[in-house]
Amino acid sequence: MDDKKKLFYREFVNRENDFVRAPLVPETEFFSAIKTGNVKKVKELCREPLDEKNGLGVLSTNPLRNLKYHFVITAAMIARSCIEGGMEFSRAYSMSDVYIMEADIMTDVKEISSLHKKMCLEYTSEMKRISQKRIYSKYVNACLNFIYENLHDKITAKKLAEVSGLSESYILRLFHKETGKTVQEYVLAKKIETSKNMLRYTKCSLSDIALTLGFPSQSYWTQAFRKLEGTTPAKYRKFNL
Repeated sequence: MDDKKKLFYREFVNRENDFVRAPLVPETEFFSAIKTGNVKKVKELCREPLDEKNGLGVLSTNPLRNLKYHFVITAAMIARSCIEGGMEFSRAYSMSDVYIMEADIMTDVKEISSLHKKMCLEYTSEMKRISQKRIYSKYVNACLNFIYENLHDKITAKKLAEVSGLSESYILRLFHKETGKTVQEYVLAKKIETSKNMLRYTKCSLSDIALTLGFPSQSYWTQAFRKLEGTTPAKYRKFNL
């Protein structure tokens, strides 16, 4: 059956079963509430468990797998919404990675529904905290997003000037003023933060992690890690598995 016929068949089955997908307006309201840090509203919208919601769509005939697929989609959309609202790339996607990994090993739909509510409320609370603080300018935000997407490469003042549209000297001063860190300090902190997640949630070797994040050597990464975290990467993995 070609793709066109498959689509036609799915639409036919949905009509025959009076299948109704989740309406767009409430869905938009849900993500907007999270993005703006509206904890009260999100609590109200999460009263109905994920596994009992109508219109989720069938992505798998296996109920558990189907709910996991929807969980992953929701986590990705929430992360994207929060980034648009001012959350850093690294924070937004680190949170989604952690929750997706946790959902992946669950064996009960009620557990996943409970985790879904927890995830939504954590993102919302974080967005509320961010909204109460001073938001970064669009220039620094552009730099932060670029840094997160290119942690494996060398981040230069020239490249940040290009993505921000400002001169090198001005963007460096503005970056330090708004983040409280130099670009080098910020990049190193983000690399260490990312390496911690890789140590906890992947089976990558220490050498592969150092290489992936663009460190000159594994020993250089180990020294930087110990300086910021007070322990070595190996010990951190051992006590955080």
